[in-house]
Amino acid sequence: MNNSQQRGTRAAPAARGTERSQARRAELIAIGRRLFADTSYDALSMDDIARHAGVAKGLIYYYFKNKRGYYLAIVQDSVAELVVRAASTHDLPPAERVHHTIDGYLRYAQHHQAAYRAIVTGGVGFDAEVLAIRAEVREQLLLAIARGAWGRADIPLIARTALIGWLSSVEGVTLDWLSHQGLERDMVRSLLVRGLGDTLRTIEDYEPAFPAPPPLR
Repeated sequence: MNNSQQRGTRAAPAARGTERSQARRAELIAIGRRLFADTSYDALSMDDIARHAGVAKGLIYYYFKNKRGYYLAIVQDSVAELVVRAASTHDLPPAERVHHTIDGYLRYAQHHQAAYRAIVTGGVGFDAEVLAIRAEVREQLLLAIARGAWGRADIPLIARTALIGWLSSVEGVTLDWLSHQGLERDMVRSLLVRGLGDTLRTIEDYEPAFPAPPPLR
């Protein structure tokens, strides 16, 4: 066996070990997402988490160092899903893209309520890392809207400010909707879509080079 074959023989088990480790970590995150879906951070201890996951507590410490690290990994994973939903509409007409993006956003919030609240309210107390994750989500959603409305990501400051204002209202409306559950998701989506249309027309008033797309309904 030559040197390259020996290296390949050693590399294969190492690669398989890395894959198993990544799969195990992903499995623990998936379990955590289910646990934290409707349960607050403070209500679950590491013992609770280990028991529900069917693993030794030390395994969670091995992958995530502590409870907060585990929680942040879960929030990061949740954010990745939310951003993917927003970015998966590039091949749709503008109106359909807006409806699909907002509906996906509301579906995510509805089915991952604790994680959503953590993302938009700052998580564990006033957590700088969770707030940074929230800023990342906003930025990705803003870019998705800008590309959908004008086919470009470089937008004037007035447009950015107006869209951030709309995104803030989306978060407030969604949080209130989750708390009361009095409206159907379609109705909430319709309210948010109309609000976005109003925002885009306001932007056009200030920046005629950025016209609003056809009315969103």
